[in-house]
Amino acid sequence: MAALDTDRIVTDTAKLIAEHYVFPEVAEQLSALLLANLGTGRYAAAGTAEQLAVLVTEDLRSVNGDQHLRLKFHAEQVPEEPGGAVLAEVTREADGSLNGVPLVQRLDGGVVLLELAPIIFPMTLKDGAVGETLIAALNLVAGAEALIIDLRRNRGGSPDTVAFICSYLLDESTHLNTNYWRDGDTYAQSWTLPYVPGPRFGGSKPLYVLTSGTTFSGAEELTYNLQQLGRAVVVGERSRGGAHPREGYTVHPHLEATIPTGRSVNPVSGTDWEGVGVQPDIEVPATEALHRAHHEARAALAAASA
Repeated sequence: MAALDTDRIVTDTAKLIAEHYVFPEVAEQLSALLLANLGTGRYAAAGTAEQLAVLVTEDLRSVNGDQHLRLKFHAEQVPEEPGGAVLAEVTREADGSLNGVPLVQRLDGGVVLLELAPIIFPMTLKDGAVGETLIAALNLVAGAEALIIDLRRNRGGSPDTVAFICSYLLDESTHLNTNYWRDGDTYAQSWTLPYVPGPRFGGSKPLYVLTSGTTFSGAEELTYNLQQLGRAVVVGERSRGGAHPREGYTVHPHLEATIPTGRSVNPVSGTDWEGVGVQPDIEVPATEALHRAHHEARAALAAASA
């Protein structure tokens, strides 16, 4: 394990936050807080990189509770290039999760269950193998009479992949989300795609999304997009509440400063799910969400055929 130069790590982290955090006024406050705590010796007791990460993260979240803002410890050495830590981590997770599609299952009554976990991976990951897996899964479930998407174990993921998934679930070109960057004038819109490689599930058949207190970030965006458009019924628990896109910066061989650089604005609600999570349409314990969604789906199909 590399030596722990606490003064440099905290100072570098404070500088990165001052330069990049999405809200400049809060960035100044956070940067000053870290430097003040460094001066009072708060971090001197941290004997390891992991312990330092815990202390710094506590301080970073003490101002506005931003769950994407932290000093993250990695047991594996962090690559130097920006975003390298995330790429290495998600590649390992994709290898252990069937590229993010651990379960496709036909349930009774023409209902199909599609689980996406542990995150919604970038389509290009593993030389495109992740994208091929997701396309195959979405094509497979397209013929279902009703679909349940399980995001209860999903911690986030790629906004581009979220838009790709939504493209299978809607019929027309649709504005999904807008990310505004730190200066407030620069933004990037997210829209569904005019073409998908295969049949769409479409925009009219019953669709349900399962959530839990673990559901976070990109998984929340997928849920929120569909909910605000009136396309899906959300079943389960209120999600964790992280809407800010972030970048990762290496400050030690095992430490990454993850800093939100933008904020999301939904075109329907005019806001996002930051700090509040996505409120389910049908609120039940996460352990009961699948059973309830399956019941609702079968009832919807029965009503449609009556």
